[in-house]
Amino acid sequence: MLTLLAGGCPPQAIVFAFGIDERTVVEWQVKAGQHAKQVQEQVVCHGQVDLGQVQADELYVQGTKVWMATAMCVFSRLFLWGAVSAHRDENLIEQIIQHVRAAAQRPVPILFAVDGLRTYVTTILKVFRDPVHTARRGRPHLVVWADLHIVQVVKHRVGQRLDSIERRVVHGCQHTAEAIMQATQVELGVINTAYIERLNATFRTWMPTLFRRTRAPARQVSHLEAAMFWMGSVYNFCRIHRTLATTPALAADLTNHVWTVNELLRFRPRRV
Repeated sequence: MLTLLAGGCPPQAIVFAFGIDERTVVEWQVKAGQHAKQVQEQVVCHGQVDLGQVQADELYVQGTKVWMATAMCVFSRLFLWGAVSAHRDENLIEQIIQHVRAAAQRPVPILFAVDGLRTYVTTILKVFRDPVHTARRGRPHLVVWADLHIVQVVKHRVGQRLDSIERRVVHGCQHTAEAIMQATQVELGVINTAYIERLNATFRTWMPTLFRRTRAPARQVSHLEAAMFWMGSVYNFCRIHRTLATTPALAADLTNHVWTVNELLRFRPRRV
């Protein structure tokens, strides 16, 4: 049943096919999502990933009027983290960026590719800082990582029509940013957010609650978050990516084999 849920099967279809109470299906999905979140936290966010290029984006969930933000590593297609909130604000974005920093391997250059939301730039610069300790008394000065680079893709619209796309470097070195793009992308050699947009399209395909028109909207933010982490973990560890010919977790050197859904469920995160 959980495999079907991870593949986009609506809970109502599972209820009809197996005669299971809908509340039971929802309860199992929530428990699986909570477990998957712990797996994601331990294996991905403490795995010290060579991120290279990170893309982040957010999507609006019709019907529930909430925002879902996600981030991924472009080279391995690894889903890094996601968050759900009623507001598209700094708190939502900071949840993502904090977990990206936790996953980041030091010292390596990191390129962020984001949309035109200014909050991304300010939050990335706030989170990716380290204290510089001196002999002076008082709080140490915080300095932004030296090899951090941020690019933006700003889409200008006239009504519903896309008028133009502006691509710009807002922090760091354009030459280094272009070098990271060339090293991590197999196509689209310009500044873009195409990879995270494809991942979000995958989420839309596999999560019925994200459909624009559906009879199964997420009733609570916690249910939507659980579905996101369950689908994201199955995507990372169990599904072979067509372009990579392996799983994102294997491509990121976080595992040494393709996991089964049963392995994912039986994995026991360490208690902190």
